[in-house]
Amino acid sequence: QVQLKESGGGSVQPGGSLRLSCTASGSTQSSACMGWFRQAPGKEREGVAVMDINGSPAYADFVKGRFTVSRGNAKNTLDLQMNALSPEDTAMYYCAADLSAPPGTCAWYATNYYGSGGNLGEWGQGTLVTVSS
Repeated sequence: QVQLKESGGGSVQPGGSLRLSCTASGSTQSSACMGWFRQAPGKEREGVAVMDINGSPAYADFVKGRFTVSRGNAKNTLDLQMNALSPEDTAMYYCAADLSAPPGTCAWYATNYYGSGGNLGEWGQGTLVTVSS
């Protein structure tokens, strides 16, 4: 079992930056795939950026080079650096993990997850990101 907790959300003006962090506790060694997802009001939850157990990242198309996912200084953290934020990025951001993702499948979550499918059995409570002027 893995427990996930997000931090770093807040309010920022368009063009600004935020850094989100996900801290995992429990059996972190078994997190085959971890990533960031978001849900805006009235929309489905969608993948943003993921990283597999080997450290390979994958991003949703709308990221367009603005976001970077990385392992934190501590082994049990996953960070999301978000730059050039726009109002369309306003959403609740969640950290999630698929503990049993087969090799080569983690990237699917970044571009194909829309609220269902896969095996994201572990979720954090979310952190709110608001982008407005």
